[in-house]
Amino acid sequence: MAQPFEDLPTTPTADELVDTAFSRAARAGRAKSGFEAQQSMLMTASNVLSDNLENVVTSWPDFDGLDPFYYELADAIAGVDDLRQHLSEVGWASRKTGEIRREYEGRIAGDADTATKLRKQAFARLADVVEEVDGDLRALNDARNALNQLPDVRPDEPTIVVAGYPNVGKSSFVNAVTRADNPIDTYPFTTTSIHVGHVERDRIRYQLVDTPGLLDRPAEERNEIESQAVSALEHAADAVLVLVDASGECGYPLDVQLDLRDDVAGLFDAPVLTVCNKADRSRDVEADYYMSVTEDEGVEGVLDAAIDAVGYEPELPFDE
Repeated sequence: MAQPFEDLPTTPTADELVDTAFSRAARAGRAKSGFEAQQSMLMTASNVLSDNLENVVTSWPDFDGLDPFYYELADAIAGVDDLRQHLSEVGWASRKTGEIRREYEGRIAGDADTATKLRKQAFARLADVVEEVDGDLRALNDARNALNQLPDVRPDEPTIVVAGYPNVGKSSFVNAVTRADNPIDTYPFTTTSIHVGHVERDRIRYQLVDTPGLLDRPAEERNEIESQAVSALEHAADAVLVLVDASGECGYPLDVQLDLRDDVAGLFDAPVLTVCNKADRSRDVEADYYMSVTEDEGVEGVLDAAIDAVGYEPELPFDE
């Protein structure tokens, strides 16, 4: 499953929608005369508004069909219930513009002056309806701008989450194992960034997710949005590497790092491996694996261990 919000189009404002609809209506009206011109203008304006408002609604994915990873992130950033309400209001406006068209189209007939007055009445009501949902349109566009920046983490692909305090070597490890030909993508998420790299093994692509600012401090220090983002990662992780620095050069005492490791282990329903990085400087900690990214020692072994912990078995075609 690709990032479900990546291709969301920009949501127009009420003024933009009305200007577009009335401009097209004016062009349509010039092609005819008398009351038929007014009918054509009404039909064109209402159809443009109804169609564009409906397109705003249908461009959004079905939230109930989202993978829990993306549902949690969308809820953390924009509030799924709020988004549903905004979409409901825009859907109402789309239907209402159609109702106004049907109300007036049978009345616009006869002399041109009366038809023009009725068409102007209809236009004023159409504009009022669209203006009524301007706040919803703007809220949806704000949400769109935030959500289309989410990482392209594919929950159906095996995922390794890399955790640990700052400066323990998380990003260096991800950089080392993904190599230059597998670029790391960085995605802004509130005040943090989510880094996603990829490595291929036996024709299987593994995702490595480094989340600075989310999994590098105790749970009680995370705000509500960050906590929900961590909850999203719980759905995606197939294995977790917690890097610790026994030398203390990272700036955090070892016991604090291990407390964070225990906190992370309690969060994920996935294998959690403790990895001592900077092992060329200190191995004074009980860990599952030891490595030194700067010295290129044990790095591939840690990656192998993470892949083994994932235990991913691709679905094979059934042979009859």
